[in-house]
This record gives sequence, structure tokens and C-alpha cells, in this order.
Amino acid sequence: MNLTQAFKIAVKSIAAKKGRSALTMLGVIIGLAAVIILVSYAEGQNRQMREYYESLGSNVVNIDAWSNKDLTKELTDYCLEDLNQYILGVTPNLQVWNQTVLKYGAKTLDSYQTSWEESPQLTMGNEAYSLCNNYTIAKGRDISFLDVEQYSQVCVLGSKMAELLFNYVDPVGKEITINGVPFTVIGVFAEKDPNNMSGMDKIVLVPYTMNRVLTKSTEITSFVAKAKDSASTTKAVTLLQGFLDNLLGTGSANVYTPDRWQDQAEEQDKMQQRFLGGIAAISLAVGGIGIMNIMLVTVTERTREIGIRKAIGAERKSIIAQFLIEACMICGIGGLFGIAAGYVGTLIVGKLSFQIILWPSPGVAVGAFFISVALGVIFGLYPAIKASGLQPVEALRAD
Repeated sequence: MNLTQAFKIAVKSIAAKKGRSALTMLGVIIGLAAVIILVSYAEGQNRQMREYYESLGSNVVNIDAWSNKDLTKELTDYCLEDLNQYILGVTPNLQVWNQTVLKYGAKTLDSYQTSWEESPQLTMGNEAYSLCNNYTIAKGRDISFLDVEQYSQVCVLGSKMAELLFNYVDPVGKEITINGVPFTVIGVFAEKDPNNMSGMDKIVLVPYTMNRVLTKSTEITSFVAKAKDSASTTKAVTLLQGFLDNLLGTGSANVYTPDRWQDQAEEQDKMQQRFLGGIAAISLAVGGIGIMNIMLVTVTERTREIGIRKAIGAERKSIIAQFLIEACMICGIGGLFGIAAGYVGTLIVGKLSFQIILWPSPGVAVGAFFISVALGVIFGLYPAIKASGLQPVEALRAD
């Protein structure tokens, strides 16, 4: 018997038991769809993480320094005088996590009361904040050196905050209150986070010297510096760490780049991807066991047919090929439906979880199809061998 005949027999066998074949395929469909959706979900998380780190900008150096005094002047002088061949700018990066209430006219945004999407993030920095954090001005102007020195009550709004407070009105020149203190809006940052996933467009930037007015404190422990290039970044991290260790004592400061966290996050994503893939593989294994079970039933039903074929000279390899082809066809057809279900599921998950159109990579789809065919071979092999090992006399006696 040639392969064409084997395929024809397999098609007739599957078509003759449509309901049973469909239910058998269901395990493969669910398993493959689960693999595609879970792997694509992990890829979506990884993409979101990459976009977040890209939005932070390149050559960024983060500085955490724990001290009872304001280190801004010492750190700024060191960066711009001693490290000016490596550093372009440095800024305090004070995130205020206490309750922040913004008001403009009848509109109020309260970080404790409004939803996360509309919750303002009060941030304090100097004239280098936008440079160091990869922000650009869309309207108006940025905070200046004089604004910082003169304790000016001015602010720059992230694009999301400007939209929420002012809708279509130009915010520049308007007065808002922050925790009851009046501030003049001097500028609006360009949109940086279109999907509002990291909240970077919700910031309200004020001069860091307003820390005393708004939080009744002068403590600043977080800074961001901008290096000239990647080589300068590595050098700056080493020199800044040494400077702060000498100034504050070893262990009182931590200088690092976002790449460190990015590498750790990517490794965690890979582990999660493997974990989710393992869970989906269990579903595939269950589907494969279903294939084996139904093929054993098929062998039992067609015992007499196998006996006749062996009696007239059919070789064992022909019997094995026939049942393997049938198992592979069931898995292959189920695999195609599983891939289609996986694509639909991925679109739904991408929209609900990430608010983006998420497509599985072609490699995942192709790999999923080959996995489905491999399932047919692996789980169809035992029934096929069992069928080929039947003795003609015993097989012909079967009812």
C-alpha cells in the first residue's frame, strides 16, 4: 500500500466517525491554543517592558543616596565639574507618594480618590529633569534654573494630566492648585506613554525647591543623571559610586542603570514563559493521551480488517504507516484549528491585558503545527505497533 492509499483510508476513517474525531481533536485544539495564547501573553509583557525601558531613554544613571541632608548641590557640582566629560546633566527625582490634589476650576484630581488612570504623580526636579528622563516639551517651556533658585510656583504637566484637567483648553499660563498651593502651568510634556501603562504622562513636575512647601521636608534621596554615551555611562556609575561612598560611607548609596533591572525583568519573563509553556504542555499531553486512547479503540474496531490485510501479505510497516498517518491527520487538523483559536485568543488577551493588537509570532504558529503532528507520531506509535503485531489468524477470528 502506498502513501496515497494510506491517506485516503485515513480520511475515510476520520470522516466515518466525525463526532468522535472532533472530540478527539478537541484536546489538541485546546492544548495548542493554550500554548499560543500563554506564550504570546508572555511576549506581550516582554514587549511592554521593553517599551517602558526605551521610554526612559538611553545612558541613564539612577542614584539612590540615603542621607539626612540635601545632597543636590554636592552631587550636581561633582557631576557638572569633575564628571563633565561623562555627564550631561543631573536632577533630583523626587516622587511624592503622599496625597496629591490638583484643582483647576471645577475639575479635581485626587491621587487617593480618583482611578489609577487619572491619579496625578507629583514629581520634583530641576531644569535637567526632562533631559535626564527623556521628556520633550510640546507646549510652553520647561523649568529653568531661575525657577529652581527663586522657588517659583510653576509646573509642567504630563500630557495625560493636561488632557484630564484642561481637555481642549491650552493649559499654558493657567493657574492650578496643588494641595491648595497655587502654581502656574508653564509647559506641557509631549506624550510619552500612549497606552498609559507606566503612568509617565501623569506627572506634574515642579521645582525641587518647592519640596519644603509641599511636603514640609528637605530630604531628597533619589537622583537621575544623563551620560553622554554608553561608555560614559559605565565610567560614570563607577565614579559616582566611589564619590558617594566617600561622602556618606559604604552602603549609604546605590548607583545603577535601568539596564540592570531590565536584564532581571527579561530573565523573569523568560522563566514565566517557560512556566506558562509547561502548563500548556500538560494540556497537550492530555490531548495526546486522548489520541492514543481513540487510536487503540480504532485498532480494536478494525482488527478483522487488519487480519485480512496481513493474510494477503501486508507488511508490518504498512500497517504502522496507516495508523500513524491517521493519528497525524487527526492531530494536524486539530492543530490548524488550535492555531486559529490561538490567534483569536491572543487578540482578545492583547486587547484586554495590554490595550494593543497582539499577534502570535509566525515561529510560534509554525512550531505549534509541528508539535501537533509530532503528537500524532508519539501517541499514535503504540497503537500502530500494536495493530501491526496482531496475528492474522487471531485477528480474523475477531467479531
